[in-house]
Amino acid sequence: MTSRQAIGLGQPSFVERLYRGYEKIGFLPTMLVALLIVLAIFVPRFLAVQNIFNVLRTSSYLVIVSAGQMLVLIVGGFDLSVGAVVALTSVTSASVMAGLKTSFPDQPGLIVLLGILAGLGSGLAVGLVNGLCVAFLRVSAFIVTLGTMSIATGLALLLTNGIPVYGMPRFYVDSFGRGLWLQLPTAVYLTVAIVAAVWVMQNFTRIGRYIYAIGGNLQAATVSGVRTKSYLILAYSLCSLLASASGLVLTAQIGSGQAVINSQLTLESIAAAVIAGVSLKGGVGKVEMVTLGAFFLLILTDAMDLLKIDPRIQTIFLGCIVVLAVAVEELTKRRTRVV
Repeated sequence: MTSRQAIGLGQPSFVERLYRGYEKIGFLPTMLVALLIVLAIFVPRFLAVQNIFNVLRTSSYLVIVSAGQMLVLIVGGFDLSVGAVVALTSVTSASVMAGLKTSFPDQPGLIVLLGILAGLGSGLAVGLVNGLCVAFLRVSAFIVTLGTMSIATGLALLLTNGIPVYGMPRFYVDSFGRGLWLQLPTAVYLTVAIVAAVWVMQNFTRIGRYIYAIGGNLQAATVSGVRTKSYLILAYSLCSLLASASGLVLTAQIGSGQAVINSQLTLESIAAAVIAGVSLKGGVGKVEMVTLGAFFLLILTDAMDLLKIDPRIQTIFLGCIVVLAVAVEELTKRRTRVV
């Protein structure tokens, strides 16, 4: 006999069991499963192989950027420059590859390597500026990243005059950007590797523990001997490096370097993290949940595209979903604290 039966309450109702299951699984996984079921039933084109590949490829870019955004949110900041870093990386890497093509016509591997390093270097430079200003000058992350967003965007436009940069090695575009390996886009494997690396860092390394400690209580972390300034710089640098990685993959997929490339990435990365339960106050966040958050946003957008819903209405609907997700998560946390 259970304790409920002993006090005369009987077995829990079906609704109660559902609610308990929801509490164990969480809001985001529940919504994602429900969304997939609804789409499979009412939008048959969603299950088309080509559409699934498009969703996986598009989600890859957002997952990578959102993973970096999550690290900055965990330390109590946020980064408005990630979208501009993607564009700057795209322009820098494509320009270097195109410029070296005549100097090293028989060494496409070297050209690609130098282009990738140049793109990652440009992103790292932005991340270092963000981290140094936040850690040592104690400038608001909002102001710093807003400024570097403007600088990176201006540099990307200055380097290209707003004209796409072509001339990258063919194998870089065909193999890395548009190629399939074991019937999956190459970008998917890179995304899985990055998510796995961030997960390991969060759960099994000193860096992960210190990043959580800084976001939870900066003063306590400092008193405990944590080099908070160094880890703040590291968090912003990793965020920009991951944005650069996303920019490299996106550039290879498009086949050109562009100064204006997916301008919504910044807001989408913050939305994916917030939907996934990453606290805007710092100290809370899991990369596996952020991955689900990115998939949820992109699947929802893809479904609305298939249904030919006006893009303006899509923007309103996505905003409502974000607000609803944050509200439900907050109410759940409060209920848990009360219980």
